Amino acid sequence: MPIIKSAIKRVKQANVARERNVATKRAIKAATKAFEAKPSSETLSTAHSELDKALKKNLIHKKTVARRKSALSRAAKAANVKLTPAKKTAAKPTTAKPAATKKPVAAKKPAAKKPVAKKSTS
Repeated sequence: MPIIKSAIKRVKQANVARERNVATKRAIKAATKAFEAKPSSETLSTAHSELDKALKKNLIHKKTVARRKSALSRAAKAANVKLTPAKKTAAKPTTAKPAATKKPVAAKKPAAKKPVAKKSTS
């Protein structure tokens, strides 16, 4: 066990990070096994989503994620699962007032400079 305060803190932080990483990896395994048990587009998208989350957290290398997603997609194709493309959500209309209703701000003129007083040499 470390004695130095900063080393104690690093041990605590490493334990927290390890628990988070283990949980994410378990979620990947669970989603993959769920897909293998019952191949469907829903379980496939869940497995892909878990892999993407791990990639976002820098837990798994991007090429490893690509390889695993490819293998899952091949298995889905072999099982005649319809691969549905990701749905793109339409942009929601904003509830804010349009900018046209605001009054235009009048351009301010720069302050006039005062004339410099001449020094008298008398």
